[in-house]
Amino acid sequence: MQGIETAEIVGLAHDGRGIARLGGKAVFVAGALPGEQVRIRRVKQRKRLDEAVLVELVTRSPSRVTPRCPHFGRCGGCALQHLDPEAQIVAKARELHQQLERIGHVRAASELPVLAGPLFGYRRRARLGVRLLAKSGRAIVGFRERTTPLLTDVRDCAVLAAPVGPLCEALGEMIGLLSIGDRIPQIEVGIGENATVLVLRVMAPPSEADTARLQDFSRQHAVQFWLQSAGPESAVPLAGAVTTLDYTLPEFDVRIEFGPLDFVQINAELNRRMVAEAIRLLAPEPGDRVLDLFCGLGNFTLPLARRAAQVLGVEGDAGLVGRARHNAAINGIDNARFAVANLFAPLAGEPWARERYQRVLLDPPRAGAAEVLPMIAAGGATRLVYISCHPASFARDAGLLVNEHGFKLSAAGVMDMFPHTAHVESIAVFERRK
Repeated sequence: MQGIETAEIVGLAHDGRGIARLGGKAVFVAGALPGEQVRIRRVKQRKRLDEAVLVELVTRSPSRVTPRCPHFGRCGGCALQHLDPEAQIVAKARELHQQLERIGHVRAASELPVLAGPLFGYRRRARLGVRLLAKSGRAIVGFRERTTPLLTDVRDCAVLAAPVGPLCEALGEMIGLLSIGDRIPQIEVGIGENATVLVLRVMAPPSEADTARLQDFSRQHAVQFWLQSAGPESAVPLAGAVTTLDYTLPEFDVRIEFGPLDFVQINAELNRRMVAEAIRLLAPEPGDRVLDLFCGLGNFTLPLARRAAQVLGVEGDAGLVGRARHNAAINGIDNARFAVANLFAPLAGEPWARERYQRVLLDPPRAGAAEVLPMIAAGGATRLVYISCHPASFARDAGLLVNEHGFKLSAAGVMDMFPHTAHVESIAVFERRK
């Protein structure tokens, strides 16, 4: 066993652990913060870095706070509840701009103000694990632990939106009473403005008594159940449950319907602010044609259609495109078109890719959007807004846009979509160089 060592924490890793440097090697220390002197014990040694546990705080960071959640430290749902929220933002902004310089070899001309929302009770989508405890007759419902594949026994989750956050313990007790309690490995949480849906992954059909118990729980706690017996397409509402969820973007008079397994932005309030900021930065004019790539359900496409002449939303998931078209119809929007296309493959055969657009919005997944950048550059757009959920892929793409495709990075900033986690979400605006 390694002995106890004293170390100075000099930074934060991408997953929220503190970074020390001992003997020329990086050591990741869970629970430690920059500026702290700590006593640690190394528990894993690798070629490029080691991992250690925090044994003792010798000096505390002034930014250290008491975590609100009693499960913090074990639960993998959060990584930074011990760091003051303002300091979390500073750390995320530093990560973004360091990645831009290191990977993209580019700097933003200015930094955008931080977009922030509620610190707790913000998650409207989540996947919770379930495990029946045979001896106690109840189930554990929660996120995976940070350092093991086991589930955290969460009684009340501080970051899950109401009404689900306080229901983890009650859910576990109810599942423990079902005849199929040991055949439910996970729950997908989907919260809309009209209802809350819990999708139970069931490995066996519920009995009549199980169904009655689920319906009773629904009435008592204002949640509704769906059952998923196989892949996502097998999910169906329990009798009496809603068939769709929805959320609104009041500034643009838009209502968007979605299924409980569809991708939506996790943080509802921050999503509203993000959409408004993206459209402000994109600044479409009434006669503009706008291209929205990775459009999903139309989260940006439909508000953009309220400001521009024509908008084309493109997405690789045909099911999402179908729902985006439906959302355009229920909002009476007839100047938004949608297309299905693999945006990670050559697009030369796509007719829409040869058209010209004055504005482009990009909201790609973690892999980024490198494959579509040449098409965007050839299409003549003068302004582009990029929404990113991964600073490294964004930095790579920013470098390509600036160094190869004739754009300048006018401004970039962070959005606190996931408070108390190490996720870095960002928004940036690029302008064509004259």
